[in-house]
Amino acid sequence: MGERPVIEEILSGDVAGTLLRCAGATTGVVVLSGSSGRVDVARARLFASEGASALALRWFGGEDQVPGICEIPLETFFAATDRLVGLGCRRIVYVGTSKGAEAALLAAAHDPRIDVVVAISPTSVVWGNIGPGRDGTSWPERSSWTLKGVPLPFVPTEPNWHAGHVAGLVSYRGLFEHCLASFEQEADRAAIPVEAIPAKLVLVGRRRRAVALARFCAVDCSASRSCRKGHPPRLEPPRRPPRPLAG
Repeated sequence: MGERPVIEEILSGDVAGTLLRCAGATTGVVVLSGSSGRVDVARARLFASEGASALALRWFGGEDQVPGICEIPLETFFAATDRLVGLGCRRIVYVGTSKGAEAALLAAAHDPRIDVVVAISPTSVVWGNIGPGRDGTSWPERSSWTLKGVPLPFVPTEPNWHAGHVAGLVSYRGLFEHCLASFEQEADRAAIPVEAIPAKLVLVGRRRRAVALARFCAVDCSASRSCRKGHPPRLEPPRRPPRPLAG
């Protein structure tokens, strides 16, 4: 059999980004980039090449959208799921990186139509905004997300934190650990309710530092699911080199 034809379409409005429609696809993939704000078309094309319809979603920073990751409505992601379901997709997969992984986990916690979440460099809690909201301001700090117009609880950051460096790059793990320890009550309220997620979860670290952070978050994320399902999480390196993923 030959490859299925793929139609690439630029979307705007309530669902913005690039849609790759694969003829006859029953699996739909929503691809969420992180705080860079790019529309990850290259990764979406990988899924389309395997026979899925894939939507590289622009979820902030576009026309008529919130300019930063600040009080983003989770309904943005529900609408993306609507679009794929409307194309005939019966299996919905979310693939998110970093802040996009946070969004994917939250979307799955509130939308039972999502069957699988692949969270690359994820978090176990909601964090504050990155960039400005609709009012054009970034401070005081606010939640990254809203649901039905209500901001979700979040873990505040420490403005006087002194950055650490690894191989010449800023390392944020120390900040995350510091904030979780300093704001324990806020962290409890801001925990992503993974116990409410019926979807299968795959937590991924792409490089050595990301693997350490993914392990750190995975233990936290999966504790309540383990209690509910009666088995501990499995944390293991890949047995063979993975196929490269774009971006």
